[in-house]
Amino acid sequence: MRTALEGARKGAPAVERVSDGTRTKALLDHISAWLDEAKAEEVVTIDLKGKSSMADFMVVASGRSDRHVGAIADQVQRKLKQLGVHTRIEGLAACDWVLLDAGDIIVHVFRPEVREFYKLERMWSADRPTEAPAH
Repeated sequence: MRTALEGARKGAPAVERVSDGTRTKALLDHISAWLDEAKAEEVVTIDLKGKSSMADFMVVASGRSDRHVGAIADQVQRKLKQLGVHTRIEGLAACDWVLLDAGDIIVHVFRPEVREFYKLERMWSADRPTEAPAH
């Protein structure tokens, strides 16, 4: 039996994420509706399938102020909890940028100037290179 370190050296098989696409799509629709209810602005959904193993979708939205960002994130987290979806949340103390990790869907809620600084949409919307360049 190989140790973890030996497995890593020999290229142990990667663990694949298994998700129920129908459930994920329904949850994405709920999240979009809740963001609309909370008056989130400039909501963008990014399909991460084939780009990242961390999630299937990323949703990026803006709130008008730090209080609005916090209220949006709190409302989405409460509604996810009501559906039985375990969610981790980061950034609620400052509310410049709040991240909600709902497993297959990651939601980012920004103040507009913070969103402009990080430009997540531009970074994650770009197509993944098909082949590594030869050196």
